[in-house]
Amino acid sequence: MKVITISEQLFFTTVRINTVLSKEGQGSGTGFFICHKVDDATYLFVVTNKHVIMGTREGRFSFLKQKDGLPSLGDGFALNVGPSDWPNMWFGHPDPNVDIAICPLGPLLHFVKQHHGVDLFFRAVETNMIPTSEQVEQLDAVESVTFIGYPNGVWDSKNLLPVARRGTTASPIEVDFEDTPRFLIDASVFGGSSGSPVFILNHGSWADKNGGVVIGSRFFFVGVIAAVFFRTHLNQIVPVPIPTQVQPMVEQQEMIDLGIVFKACTVVETIEAFLRAYIADPAAPATAPSPASGFTSMQSN
Repeated sequence: MKVITISEQLFFTTVRINTVLSKEGQGSGTGFFICHKVDDATYLFVVTNKHVIMGTREGRFSFLKQKDGLPSLGDGFALNVGPSDWPNMWFGHPDPNVDIAICPLGPLLHFVKQHHGVDLFFRAVETNMIPTSEQVEQLDAVESVTFIGYPNGVWDSKNLLPVARRGTTASPIEVDFEDTPRFLIDASVFGGSSGSPVFILNHGSWADKNGGVVIGSRFFFVGVIAAVFFRTHLNQIVPVPIPTQVQPMVEQQEMIDLGIVFKACTVVETIEAFLRAYIADPAAPATAPSPASGFTSMQSN
């Protein structure tokens, strides 16, 4: 498969994350790759939600191999991270109420290449794809959105590809929903969608706020799915983190197709907090040291 268009590249921006809970049970969520540049330095991370990895003791990344610079569909590389490394390799947004966590990708790539001679295929979202404040002002209150992930653990298990879904914004991206760095989307959001990146992707044309039509294409990274609204048996509407545990939902709870998305700026905030904590000079062109720089319990299968 040649990966040329933006839509094609989106299918290679995510990684499936499977977890083993500290107690009994297993979980599943979505991670995605992001690239952040500081002057001449480039840093790569895996991004997901805090609640995907919180309370877990080990995890697995399901990567895709590459061959001759192209994705080798169906040829995966499962990287298991044991309990001595898994909890310590993640870094969360400093605000406990912001459900964003990151893991340095460089050490993972180095481990896989050094110990197994494998090159992985992926496409990283770049932080410069986040709309500026001026561009956000030009977004309409209701915009079409695309998100990529593994809803309810569903994926193309033969080709090892995620699933793309679409919806619309249900609150203006320009406005902080309930004075928090979040907005709502009107879309079917299920367990496993936790950590899915959300994009605005328009091909050929789009309508501007003045009622005109702009010819061309538009692409922005706007946020990360984290929670969904439920209707309880008491007929109350409550927001809760998207379930990651592999088990049936309680019958009295009903999803109402409203997802909660943390704005893309919170990912940058998390990365910048990480760099302040672990990198003396973020602008220096060097490989980022991190809590995950010395793996001891990683295996592939």
